[in-house]
Amino acid sequence: MKRDLDKTRAALVDAAEKLMSGCDDPDEVTARAITKEAGVNLAMINYCFGSREKLLYEVFTRLQQNAASFDPGIGEIINGDISPKEKLAQAHFRTMKLMLANFKYCKALTKYMLVTRKIGDKRLSVQFIQQHYGGRKTEGECRLIAFELSGMHELAVLRHEEIRELCGIDLTDDDALRKFVYGNVERMLGD
Repeated sequence: MKRDLDKTRAALVDAAEKLMSGCDDPDEVTARAITKEAGVNLAMINYCFGSREKLLYEVFTRLQQNAASFDPGIGEIINGDISPKEKLAQAHFRTMKLMLANFKYCKALTKYMLVTRKIGDKRLSVQFIQQHYGGRKTEGECRLIAFELSGMHELAVLRHEEIRELCGIDLTDDDALRKFVYGNVERMLGD
């Protein structure tokens, strides 16, 4: 039974990834389309993942993991000899860059990430924030800061075109993105 469920989960993730990579609009990637592509019953998305959005989040998480495995800079951020604040800023910069490069996922997932995902679920962010404060803030306070920073950046990616038009900040430009992220990290963690 567990093996069948694992196969079904894998088939759903593969189908969702295939459909997302081939679509123009993420709204085209419906639960029905995913289950049809995977060859499983429609109810299996909710049974295996709880929702279409959580399934798509799983696909995006896989995309992040794959990107990290091909980017040696990620390991340098985590294990490097730089301050926790710098690690946090670099990690957010790379995540936002990945989100902008895969914008259709963000369009499909931002509501889920902001409303449904647990506060402080970005474990590395929480870890870097805790290291930065060195016990001066509680774990709960650090989780809230991670949630606020991640939420702000996820919304910025979702509305990056408006930010460019109304604020003159082009988040698709690496220098502008870096300045944006580092400024936000400084405001959130400034001592």
